[in-house]
Amino acid sequence: MDSQITTIIAAIVLYQFGTGAVRGFSVTLMIGIVASIFTATIITQLFLGLISESKRFGAKKYFGMNEDNTPKFALNRQFSFIRHRKKYYAIAAIVIIAGLVVGGIRGYNYGIDFTGGTMMQFDMGKQVELSKISDSLEAVGIESADLVYAGQNNNEVIIRTMSALDNAERNQLIEQFNKDFGVTEKNVMSLEQFGPSVGKDLRNNAIKSVIIASIGMLIYIIFRFEWKFGFAAITGVAHDILTVIAFYGIFHVTINSPFIAGILTVVGYSINDTIVIFDRIRENLGTMKKNKTEDLIDMSINQTLSRSIMTSATTLVVMIPLFVLTSSTIREFMLPLFIGVLVGTMSSIFMCSPIYYELTKLSGGSKYHGKKSKAN
Repeated sequence: MDSQITTIIAAIVLYQFGTGAVRGFSVTLMIGIVASIFTATIITQLFLGLISESKRFGAKKYFGMNEDNTPKFALNRQFSFIRHRKKYYAIAAIVIIAGLVVGGIRGYNYGIDFTGGTMMQFDMGKQVELSKISDSLEAVGIESADLVYAGQNNNEVIIRTMSALDNAERNQLIEQFNKDFGVTEKNVMSLEQFGPSVGKDLRNNAIKSVIIASIGMLIYIIFRFEWKFGFAAITGVAHDILTVIAFYGIFHVTINSPFIAGILTVVGYSINDTIVIFDRIRENLGTMKKNKTEDLIDMSINQTLSRSIMTSATTLVVMIPLFVLTSSTIREFMLPLFIGVLVGTMSSIFMCSPIYYELTKLSGGSKYHGKKSKAN
């Protein structure tokens, strides 16, 4: 419940500050979370109970277990994450600083949503190859434009340019389309022109969303755990966001409004796995009071490592076909999410838990560990 509620907080903020498709996605995300909790706690448990009572399918092998009660998928090696934490700190700092410096010097590749421009939607009467439409745009001097199919059977096309087209330029485009595809002014379904102030509002709303979502999740984690867990979790979220931004700066990937939705989704997803690890740390702090804090945290991460890998792997399996087989708009949303899932999983293991360890050392122990942890 803790991991899902923190994601719902991010979804609510996403809905509050998002527009159009972003709001639609946030509603879908909230419904999906509620449905997931219901199916996991009731429906899935019911089916597992029925299957376990079956003579044929009740065998341990169908539940991922060997006959000796050991899991089929398990990492036998115990990794020392806390001991090598400074190496990851250094790697993370190098990546983030390099990306921000490159993006700052060269400039980030802002799309039409942030630079302003013109959006026109045409009914082509049939599906036309986007490469041919690009040729027509270049013929009238429009070299940078986003093209997306729309309508039934992809008979419509949405053209978004990063420059504001005046009446003469739009008429010239329509004349070129009439020449190449037999399209007239009657086939123009919609026309929208906006300036960079819209992009400025998007950026401001994105920053507000991240800050408000982080504060909301921080308050919840402090209420359910303690302030050291909350601070470590939010630090991990900041790490994930900065890493995604650094990636966009290094590879000069276009930043549009789907990027904002992706970032805010990363905020919710990133903290999900962190909460699971923190919950195990909290449990072990209450039952393993004689263990050193470093060993206890390493043990907790190793105990949940298989779960972290499996959860991220199944999420990425869904993302890959969405990224490869869908439209450019969906890809613009999936790319930051794809990177965020990978980085978020790593930060939960290599960043958040070590930061909690650092805070525990500075403050003299955790409230769950009691007085014995101070002696360790």
